[in-house]
Amino acid sequence: MLTVLLGAPTSTVFPASSAPGNVAWEQFVHIPAVLDVAGPRNDGRLVVAAHGRLLLMDSAGRTSDFAPEYSVPDGPEPYIALSPGVTVDAAGCSFDRDDVFALDLHDPSPGITKISADGTVSHLADVGGVTTLLGIALDTGGGFGHRLLVIGPTQSGKTQLSAVDCRGTVTTIGAVDTPLEGGIAVAPSTFGRFRGQLIAPDEKSGTIYALSPTGELSTVAAPGAPAGPDIGVESVGFVPAAGADAAFLADRGGQADPHAGTDSLLRLTGDALTTAGVRPGDLLVATEGGATVVQVRCATDCTASVVATGPPTAHTEGRLLVVTGAEFRGSPAGGPSSALPSSASSSSSTSSGGSKGRGPLIVIGIAALAAVGIVVFVRRRGRRVS
Repeated sequence: MLTVLLGAPTSTVFPASSAPGNVAWEQFVHIPAVLDVAGPRNDGRLVVAAHGRLLLMDSAGRTSDFAPEYSVPDGPEPYIALSPGVTVDAAGCSFDRDDVFALDLHDPSPGITKISADGTVSHLADVGGVTTLLGIALDTGGGFGHRLLVIGPTQSGKTQLSAVDCRGTVTTIGAVDTPLEGGIAVAPSTFGRFRGQLIAPDEKSGTIYALSPTGELSTVAAPGAPAGPDIGVESVGFVPAAGADAAFLADRGGQADPHAGTDSLLRLTGDALTTAGVRPGDLLVATEGGATVVQVRCATDCTASVVATGPPTAHTEGRLLVVTGAEFRGSPAGGPSSALPSSASSSSSTSSGGSKGRGPLIVIGIAALAAVGIVVFVRRRGRRVS
């Protein structure tokens, strides 16, 4: 069983008005029923879960279908995680680079689906003892043995934490009385006393918790953001050590008012994150209703402050993904880095299918044909004169 460490949170909370520079999410790309985002892959693209399918997206916002064999019902929340390539301790196998893992929410046995980099779909594991699954993350730090971590409610109303290795072997770490769900992540080594632990939100109370590999549940912060079902803290993500080029968050449409969602992938640019005072190693946590972002920074103690807000109608799901420019190249072939476009230019690129780049080629082609015509005309004139 997991042990709960009681006591008041060690966080200091600063309201939005005292944040270094409160910024706002922009609606980057319209994607109907968008649910989650992960990555980047080795080719620089992100993996997006939407409408029960998977897409690949580059930094210009262009999307393409991925893994056509993968298709799930549109109603549930099959969150995803992507592997950077890790060897699982004591299992004699690895999670390969660009493997995608999706929650399998079919009744009566929830589990995990594996989607390889080439789009091949297979079943990795069933997870017992839970009624469903509500979060997934890969332990890249090693505290949990480099295994997949999933959380879900039990029949008794507790939240169970389970670890899954690359052979599909499932180990139950324990269960706690706290309801946890949404985008979860393992803390980096720089995150104070919570380093290497699984960070998970409780939307009902608005509290952010840490689950350790040794069986302890601790309070990281209670930032005072709006709380409640479909309102409170939902999505977590860490800023990479190399810094932040952009952050992304799924805003799923078709939900109940007042947070009906915009059916778009939200974005904070690197400039916006810098303005907000975000630094490498920071934890960013977004609320499900309104996409309010809290920055949490931990050393001996933790401090928390509101740094960003979203569309008032936002209904966010899944993880808050922060990427570096070096990772998120935006080229399907893994080419050179490119600057992230504005929302307007990305929408134009998406709708035109890349037609902007054809204009210069058309002009060159017309000029070449004209030159050929002139040469032919001169040669024919020369034959007539002689």
